[in-house]
Amino acid sequence: MDGQEVLADRFEAHRGHLRGVAYRMLGSLSDADDVVQEAWLRLSRTDADEIENLTGWLRTVVSRLCLDLLRSAAARHEQPAGEHLPDRIPETGDGGDPEEEVLLADSVGRALLVVLGTLGPAERVAFVLHDLFAVPFTQIAPIVERTPAAAKKLASRARHKVQAPPEVLAAPGLAGDRRVVEAFLGAARDGDLEALLTVLAPDVVRTADLSAVIRGARAVAEETVLLRRNARFAEPALVDGTVGVVVAPYGRLLLALLVRVEGERVAAYEVIADPERLRGLDLRTLACGQAGAPRRTRG
Repeated sequence: MDGQEVLADRFEAHRGHLRGVAYRMLGSLSDADDVVQEAWLRLSRTDADEIENLTGWLRTVVSRLCLDLLRSAAARHEQPAGEHLPDRIPETGDGGDPEEEVLLADSVGRALLVVLGTLGPAERVAFVLHDLFAVPFTQIAPIVERTPAAAKKLASRARHKVQAPPEVLAAPGLAGDRRVVEAFLGAARDGDLEALLTVLAPDVVRTADLSAVIRGARAVAEETVLLRRNARFAEPALVDGTVGVVVAPYGRLLLALLVRVEGERVAAYEVIADPERLRGLDLRTLACGQAGAPRRTRG
């Protein structure tokens, strides 16, 4: 085996980690794969014997490439949220393997991916590296072209935007509301009409941007069963300060549900699909117990 083959094997051992970093930064599987491939090309043109920490070197290259892409997208004012019509789930994500991207979005957390998309480029990079991968700020600082103290402030500001405030998470009733919303989503995913009738209030009201108002548990449950595919891409989140739902195929926000819970049942919910309204929502993750949720680290 020659030196290039050995180097390729060493790179492959890091591919999964690099792909995970890039996906969380970019929210796009095909873009993440492109960035990882570019990192390999740069490594293949470098004297690897002079690299003391290959993991750190590769992560830095990937992070800088991601930051450039995020800045480029921001300069073009790209905004993927709300591109699709209500109840219309795209069949593919961004040109990659759609099933793989669904699984990856599930593992990271759809609410987290949606909220990460609202961060500025440097905020997103600093937050992902520190809070999700425990990279110290001394290593993050040169990537985002800041001092370690300024990089720490970037991550802190991002964390404030991403996570529900502790006082909100500790508010009376929030845990119970979350259980009701999760029960509703579970029944919706299963297409279980009887379970839906149990979790919906008898006089529940469903409203939507472009749909007629639907009233009554049976009517709402029957429509929910018809639209059960949406629930596969749904996850609880904090929506305008209360427990609601984001529907985010491939991590891109398609719909948001404002939910009102009364007496341990869903009393009403509104489906929001209008792009302007989606952009105006205050969305946060319900970090505790959430897949892919931020983890606090020191450094």
